Amino acid sequence: MMNPSPKHPSSFSTSLSLVDRVRANDSTAWQRLVDLYGPLVFGWGCRARLTHEDAADVMQEVFLSVSKAILRFDPVAEGRFRGWLWTITRNKLRDHYRRKTPMEARGGDTANYQLGQLPAEEFPERWEDGASAATRHEVQALYHRAMMLVQSDFEPQTWQAFWLAVVEEKSTQEIADLLGLTANGVRQAKSRVLRRLRAELSDTR
Repeated sequence: MMNPSPKHPSSFSTSLSLVDRVRANDSTAWQRLVDLYGPLVFGWGCRARLTHEDAADVMQEVFLSVSKAILRFDPVAEGRFRGWLWTITRNKLRDHYRRKTPMEARGGDTANYQLGQLPAEEFPERWEDGASAATRHEVQALYHRAMMLVQSDFEPQTWQAFWLAVVEEKSTQEIADLLGLTANGVRQAKSRVLRRLRAELSDTR
């Protein structure tokens, strides 16, 4: 029986997290970072009541800041990359509102008022815990983009075993019978892809 394995098991591009590859000046890592997280940042801008044009401008400002600060990102101290990214985005949103509306509104600072429309519990340390439907949708979309980005790094059989196990939630034995693998081969395939996804998303917790 064929044991599933990544196409490039020792490749530099797949052995490090996406953030680490950006730090190491990987030629494609920065574009992958923007492709992966850009829609998330844009969505935050729209949820903060920005127009699409302003949300796009804020997104550009966010990634400019990210490019300057990425070497200082500490996953041990700050947790998941997307939480760190939200902190930068929140600051850029405040800057945007202060530029657009210097006058106070509704009895308080406009930036704080507008950002107050995004409940604090939308962005806990573990976003999956008690998150709103909108936040769950954003995180699901993020994981979907990550899956599409890493799919080509694996043999079709490895990817199919992962997909059947994680997305379609089939049993290990059922997948093994379908793909002609051992049960251990299915578990290995699932584990390899999940490790790769965590690396792509820089999820350290």
